[in-house]
Amino acid sequence: MSAGNTALTAAPGSASDPGERIGALDGLRGLAVIGIVPMNVIGFAMPPAAYLNPRAFGGDAPLETALWAISFLVIEDKFRGLFAMMFGAGVAILLGKAADHRLRDHYARMAALLGIALAHAVVLANNDVLRTYAIAGLFLPIVMGWKVRWLVWASAAIMAGQLLVSGWFAWEWIIYWFDRASGALVDSAAHDIAEKLYGHDRDAIAAAIERNGVGLGERIVQRLDELPQQARFVAASLPSSFAAMVLGVALWRSGLLAGRWEATRAFRLARLCAGCALPVLASLAVWAIASGFDPIVTTANALVWSAPFDLVLSVGIAALAMALFGNALQDRPLTARLAATGRMALTNYLATSLLFSALFAGWGLDWFAAVSRGEALVLCLVPISLMLVWSPLWLARFRQGPAEWLWRSSASGRLLPFRRRQRL
Repeated sequence: MSAGNTALTAAPGSASDPGERIGALDGLRGLAVIGIVPMNVIGFAMPPAAYLNPRAFGGDAPLETALWAISFLVIEDKFRGLFAMMFGAGVAILLGKAADHRLRDHYARMAALLGIALAHAVVLANNDVLRTYAIAGLFLPIVMGWKVRWLVWASAAIMAGQLLVSGWFAWEWIIYWFDRASGALVDSAAHDIAEKLYGHDRDAIAAAIERNGVGLGERIVQRLDELPQQARFVAASLPSSFAAMVLGVALWRSGLLAGRWEATRAFRLARLCAGCALPVLASLAVWAIASGFDPIVTTANALVWSAPFDLVLSVGIAALAMALFGNALQDRPLTARLAATGRMALTNYLATSLLFSALFAGWGLDWFAAVSRGEALVLCLVPISLMLVWSPLWLARFRQGPAEWLWRSSASGRLLPFRRRQRL
């Protein structure tokens, strides 16, 4: 990476030419979409509570605990935050281009993305994140003229506000848990509710297995009926996703995601973020394990207390990847494959859902609740390998991935060129 103007308060648009592709940034985007795979496979393979709580489904073997702990420390929500930061940076790049009707085009892209997201959520994956991105993306133009320092502070303020609100409710639950654990309270009604939602409740697990075993048509009807409930999920995830997007804009404008930071500076940021986040996340993991994965403790840790530190570690991962992809790993074949995977991030994200649905849904092989956490994570190698193999092969013949082409064509209202021109 060149030294360039790497000040944190770099002027708008000074980081790089928005029209040129940055290999390291594409590689980081590829890493982000790959990192989401081990998060999503648990949602496809197991009852919902198992996503947060390894004791909810899959047993209590040491391997299950170790795999959960690794995911909690370095994967869970870190790569979702990274994916959101990449989305924010991508919007900043597009809005930074000199073009007529930039705002109109932006809102058309968000509308088209929302349509794709709703179809994805109804047909394949009700844990779809694209709905949140499309809605949060509507507000990104508001911050595009802000200084980098303001963007960072705005992101921090949003996360602090969310922590204040959600922490208020979570703290009440933690006090309740402590009173029960210390014997000061014997009432178990609230704990039974938490067990049903986030613990090993047999009736809840049996209901999830039954719900997953239906055919595709019936599953679509179920998900259409669940749209109001899903809307609440999307609304709850908006603040953290928007905070990550705003931070992505800041990291682009500062020059980090534009590839203009010195490697030593990027490594220094990565170490700082890891040093701030990992000790807290490790402490939360130890607390959850020591509690016997009590559903109140485990859920509060995963959804509330870890959230700001997840985002800090996402920044550290971004800094580390940009330093490596722009220097030591710049010319490696794997980096080129990651970059191709990143250029087809939307296609690869949707294709992973299709593959996992074929493996775990009732209309597919129906492996739902039939594999352990370890086996589910091994199955992640299938879509990850396919991404790395097919993405460069596809882009050698076509301008972009099929989902990217559909998105951009829908937003522009016309069919855009798809195939690459063949050289004579």
